[in-house]
Amino acid sequence: MDIRSTSRLPYDLSVIGQGTWQLGADWGDVTEDQALAVLDAAYESGVRFFDTADVYGDGRSEQLIATYLRSRPSHGITVATKMGRRANPHTADHYTLDNFRRWTDRSRKNLGVDTLDLVQLHCPPSPVLDQETTYEWLDTLVAEDRIAHYGVSVETCAEALTAIAHPRVASLQIIVNAFRQKPLQQVLPAAADAGVAVIARVPLASGLLSGKYDLSTTFPDNDHRTYNRQGEAFDVGETFSGVPFDVGVLAAGEFTAAVQAQGVEATPAQRALRWLIDLPQITTVIPGARNADQARANALAAEQPPLDEATAKRITEIYDAHIRSHVHDRW
Repeated sequence: MDIRSTSRLPYDLSVIGQGTWQLGADWGDVTEDQALAVLDAAYESGVRFFDTADVYGDGRSEQLIATYLRSRPSHGITVATKMGRRANPHTADHYTLDNFRRWTDRSRKNLGVDTLDLVQLHCPPSPVLDQETTYEWLDTLVAEDRIAHYGVSVETCAEALTAIAHPRVASLQIIVNAFRQKPLQQVLPAAADAGVAVIARVPLASGLLSGKYDLSTTFPDNDHRTYNRQGEAFDVGETFSGVPFDVGVLAAGEFTAAVQAQGVEATPAQRALRWLIDLPQITTVIPGARNADQARANALAAEQPPLDEATAKRITEIYDAHIRSHVHDRW
């Protein structure tokens, strides 16, 4: 699998990483054996980047990764976690140096490491990104060897540009996919110019781009695709990329037809991942998986040919016709 790195985040990251939100919570039930099988399938497929957070299953995702990595002592995997969402309520005043130390110490324990490879602020309130003290506190964590590098995970393009402007921010995690194309305009070029790694999250629009859903599709009660469709629990942009479900199903049908017309033997989900890999400013893409077969299928996207010009143009047309009005100006 191809490897990409950047000047600010000098790790070798596989172009397909493994998102582990599904292994912690909010996507229905996943057993420990299933979770470890997902991680092993990803690793055996060439994945060398795992993304997690301290709130995924209240630390369960981090602990599962630690369990798996103990079985791979020379694994070469970069593990990124996130902090900030343990604050309740999730307000800017909870973002303090003391809490940064407390949160990262908990993640270090969960992951079984002395120094965390990469810690990302987990979609903090915008004022947190505006204040210089935030970055000074993160520098303190680096100086104390609690973390090696830091980055941000954001909701909006404006927040992304604010973070990129700070010279020690190593990575940017943002929702970008065929149904969320605004980051292509300013954010991706700015990150590339600054040497900031871009981690593309929600790459399949919560599964919409798999082409498997229709208007009758339902999800478990403990799946955010059921309980967060209107943003009841967190930013609605994290669920189906903020696209109304019925609109997304329609657009996904057209997306499937467009990518199949190229004649490449692949699933719509793999072509959606390939669309992201084709963007050179993106360092790694982090699809989730609830089983080992999904993890293997995701990794195979890295071995496929790029989308041709006609297919890429058609995907932009689908976005403009169905999706743009719902998401472009909001995030």
